Amino acid sequence: MAPRKSATAALVLALAGVLATAAGEDFSSNVDSSGNIALPRDFRTSMVHLGSWFVPEGGASGFHDVYTERASVEFYRANGRFPDGATLVKELRGADSADYTTGAGVSAASEQIKQWFVMVKDQQGRFPRNPLWGDGWGWALYKPDAPDQNLATDYKADCLGCHLPARATDLVYSHAYPTLTAVE
Repeated sequence: MAPRKSATAALVLALAGVLATAAGEDFSSNVDSSGNIALPRDFRTSMVHLGSWFVPEGGASGFHDVYTERASVEFYRANGRFPDGATLVKELRGADSADYTTGAGVSAASEQIKQWFVMVKDQQGRFPRNPLWGDGWGWALYKPDAPDQNLATDYKADCLGCHLPARATDLVYSHAYPTLTAVE
């Protein structure tokens, strides 16, 4: 290819990349153009573990392990907030208890997966007519028997109530995620 045609082709490809970015096409690999959120399949191995909660009793009992992208952790450490497009996955697992050399009644996460929650940061309000998007986030809930079906129907009714106490930290209980701090 002649140098002039090669330079023109490179410019066209670069411009296409800029336009795709401006259009939000690379916003999140877990969100389609209509705002449907997918549960990331390989999050346990491709994402960073932020921290865990243990709920001893009730319907939400068990271990709540939370994950996000490595780039989102790095951005958070530098800026004190999640970047646009950051995906948070909370996996809720059952718990087993047994006596170990470390003590009696030690709890550990079981193989029983109860559900997954997914949040995707949206600073631009990309999906104003979608009831699963608002307050700066996209919201989703998945069960093990239907990991491809978001069971949430309206984030205000299904999700927001649990997150309102964390309004001061962008609706995320970030104090429980030691990975977000730079202390290593």
